[in-house]
Amino acid sequence: MPTAFVLVNAEIGTEDDVLRELLNIDGVVEAYVVYGVYDIICKVESNDMDSLKAIVTGKIRSLDNVRGTLTMIVVEGNRSE
Repeated sequence: MPTAFVLVNAEIGTEDDVLRELLNIDGVVEAYVVYGVYDIICKVESNDMDSLKAIVTGKIRSLDNVRGTLTMIVVEGNRSE
């Protein structure tokens, strides 16, 4: 299952609004407001790479108040469960 972590920069003061919008996007499985260079980090999962790309470019990056993103596609790892 393709997975990516997306770092999001939001317009000042809109972080909570962007967070709510992100959590309503199918494929966004987690999202958090954070301190640092970026304002929000979210985890995106999809069935294939084309769907993952569509979520990031077509949905996340097109949200109002999103100034920019940095996407990191997971290559390998494991889940602690």
